[in-house]
Amino acid sequence: MFAPKNILVPTDFSEYSYRAFKKSLDIAKLHNSRIFLLHIIDRTVQQFVTDYCLDSKVLERVMNESIVTSNEKLQMMIDRYPESKEVKIITDVRRGIPSEEILKNQQEQEIDLIVIASRGRTDLTKLFIGSVAERVMRGAKCTVLLEV
Repeated sequence: MFAPKNILVPTDFSEYSYRAFKKSLDIAKLHNSRIFLLHIIDRTVQQFVTDYCLDSKVLERVMNESIVTSNEKLQMMIDRYPESKEVKIITDVRRGIPSEEILKNQQEQEIDLIVIASRGRTDLTKLFIGSVAERVMRGAKCTVLLEV
């Protein structure tokens, strides 16, 4: 029987990713697993600021504020589910390309299972560049549960 010990849940804070997190809580409680709740600040934000020739201090302030806000949202996500108190949850906020950072985190944390939403805030862009979930499913070295 498959019993994951380390579960990675990437989130973009969409309602779909909340459902993926809820599913991961159910699995974690059943198998006494740890959850790694991850948010990636897409590097396109940094590129956008750079393209418009904003001062590097402005860019750094924007990025720092994004990290603080993301950490607050991760805590709000955890607090939404009372059962999260029964599970060890490790949060992380990173900058980069979401699919690449998710796969890096999978290797670093020895993840057994990735629970990822199939849709999120970037639904429209996937028509042009493909979805994050699809790229994670192709590159993962562990089981991926796609929450639809």
